[in-house]
Amino acid sequence: MRVLVTGGAGFIGANFVHHTVRTRADARVTVLDALTYAGDRGSLDPVADAVTFVQGDVADAALVDGLVADTDVVVHFAAESHNDNSLADPSPFVRTNLVGTFTLLEAVRRHDVRYHHISTDEVYGDLPLRDPADPETEARFTEQTPYNPSSPYSSTKAGSDLLVRAWVRSFGVRATISNCSNNYGPYQHVEKFIPRQITNLIDGARPKLYGAGLNVRDWIHVDDHNAAVWRIIEDGTLGETYLVGADGEESNLDVVRTLLEVFGRDAGDFDHVTDRAGHDLRYAIDSTRLRTELGWTPRYTDFREGLEATVAWYRENESWWRPRKAATEARYAAAGQV
Repeated sequence: MRVLVTGGAGFIGANFVHHTVRTRADARVTVLDALTYAGDRGSLDPVADAVTFVQGDVADAALVDGLVADTDVVVHFAAESHNDNSLADPSPFVRTNLVGTFTLLEAVRRHDVRYHHISTDEVYGDLPLRDPADPETEARFTEQTPYNPSSPYSSTKAGSDLLVRAWVRSFGVRATISNCSNNYGPYQHVEKFIPRQITNLIDGARPKLYGAGLNVRDWIHVDDHNAAVWRIIEDGTLGETYLVGADGEESNLDVVRTLLEVFGRDAGDFDHVTDRAGHDLRYAIDSTRLRTELGWTPRYTDFREGLEATVAWYRENESWWRPRKAATEARYAAAGQV
């Protein structure tokens, strides 16, 4: 099987490539990645001998067409994905998430290639925080939840999902979509919430928490996400959407406290910082369809266990994240985000 992975040097994409090489001996993997700040070819070093790497832009129609023509399945991870960055400059999000997806869809349409589109639960907006006295606050996102994005990032991802649905209906493109909750695990850029706190703690610094830290995310280990993607590619119904989640709802405050406990630090040893504009309250995924129809279940059902494994990885791979840490913190400082 010839597999083209866009964004395969990014966090989830690189882990998908590792997973594919490890579990599918017959796969021939090509990675297309522009190597923007969040992409790192070094994330592929352990599997470099098994992967063909192409540096380029998913919005480059000629390049994309040539790669897709020699491919059996395209797995589209490439995306600008950091909310803070989308608020500072939305333009790269429009180009990569919308124009890039359009370019890929036209290529797979021409060559009749199987396509899987990676998306996010953020396209659905947010949910109210849980209230034990109000059963409606137990709601979770399903495949039928209306889209209600709240940032340039989530709105461009929503737009890309709708492009896929239109190309399926209008042109018969053989595609599936998965919307996943927040991922954590190896090779995640240090600007993101969990690795930023982990690397701060490794350096003996105090974690930083937006606002009161009550915002809730539904965490899933990246390996569980990628196992679900392959299950959808192999057994999913064409034209359908599957939600991927591991029942891992945790408030940002609880994540920080768990990390402090893992590091043997006091539970209050962190700093509150000004909350992000438009900060969604709660995400929660209902992955019933994926589990019942396709038989997928997560390996990491204990969030702390997955978090401890992630901390161990960052401790053991300082050479990977250390060069990015200073630049990331300097960028936050320059933007007035301490």
